[in-house]
Amino acid sequence: MADSDSRISERLFERAQKTIPGGVNSPVRAFRSVGGTPFFTKSADGPFLFTADGQRLIDFVCTWGPAIHGHNNPTIRASLEQAIKNGTSFGTPSPSEVDMAERIVAGVPSVEKVRMVNSGTEATMSCIRLARGFTGRDKIVKFAGCYHGHVDSLLISAGSGALTHGSPDSAGIPASFARETVVIDYNDPDALREVFAANPEQIAAVIIEPYPANVGLILPRQGYLQEVRRLCSENGALLIFDEVMTGFRVAYGGVQEKEAVKPDLTAMGKIIGGGLPVGAFGGKADIMNQLAPIGPVYQAGTLSGNPLAMAAGLASLHLLSEHPPYAKLEAVGLRLATAMEEAATEKGIALQVPRTGSMFSFFFSEKPVTNYPAATAANGDLFAKLFHFALERGVYLPPSPFETCFISTAHDEATIDQACEVLCRGIKAL
Repeated sequence: MADSDSRISERLFERAQKTIPGGVNSPVRAFRSVGGTPFFTKSADGPFLFTADGQRLIDFVCTWGPAIHGHNNPTIRASLEQAIKNGTSFGTPSPSEVDMAERIVAGVPSVEKVRMVNSGTEATMSCIRLARGFTGRDKIVKFAGCYHGHVDSLLISAGSGALTHGSPDSAGIPASFARETVVIDYNDPDALREVFAANPEQIAAVIIEPYPANVGLILPRQGYLQEVRRLCSENGALLIFDEVMTGFRVAYGGVQEKEAVKPDLTAMGKIIGGGLPVGAFGGKADIMNQLAPIGPVYQAGTLSGNPLAMAAGLASLHLLSEHPPYAKLEAVGLRLATAMEEAATEKGIALQVPRTGSMFSFFFSEKPVTNYPAATAANGDLFAKLFHFALERGVYLPPSPFETCFISTAHDEATIDQACEVLCRGIKAL
């Protein structure tokens, strides 16, 4: 991007830094991990972002996951336009909340009851409180590099923006909170066995991104998630799947459908809002019935089940169920990953492109990346070079090596051809 073209975003960023901490409302947007000045988006449509500087970008961030149908999808937009005629917020139950609950229960294998919230962070926070209330235990087990939102007890050895900025343990979290969270490596069943043995009848829940996607994308070893399920059941701890990213994206029923593993609780978000702020958590009826007003675990939210978010989310899920895109997205993801790995081999660069369905990431590493230490040992400088090469040529990747790329149904063949050519040239230019 030429200097003369980037002045509008530069000026906006200068203004933003005077009134917004760091100039951004979510840390990863600041480009600190890759360097440079963030661009500002004026509009989005289909697979494209249109920047304030007049550049069109092929978008592989997709609002960090929700835009599985692309941006400004006409079906979702029409549903919103109809819903807004009836008002923006009611503060009472609405029919669309019931419709959404029924659709989630029908689609997610482990969910018998569900409650809507306003974000993925609220969903995971509520799962933790509910697990503690249900079991009468305090300790939580999480996995290094898994990010579950900015919840105090879960922002310990976290991924996503905290990892990007080299500060996985946030300031402002009391040491007493941190002591109730046990952190172990992903893909290591022995570590989980040892934790249960060392903390008998103390662990309320194990929370996991079944496919960690906030430290790049990491996939489980064969049988690993099944063993985590078995160990939780054996030790009386609840298993919480954080499917905020993977739910309705890797399959309609999420990872739990693909892997045939049923957690006790599931946190959801992203796609079920159709691009609007939303979250949800659900699980077994006897656990969910511990929530107020019928149980002792309190959870509430003024805008939970917002009618606009429900309308957009229902339209999004309707498209996925009526016209399942998963086989096509799998094929496109495989094509991209294969081409980039072949380009790296030709260049003599060690590159892994882990992928599942419409999600993929980059690890410039010779060592197989199966956990957090291996992910953080990958070459982030090479990713930063690829990021800027692609951005200058109209392809937008996540501005951090510790994030995951997303493909949408709006990425047609011509768009993928163009992106693939740019990315492969970028790899060969490293």
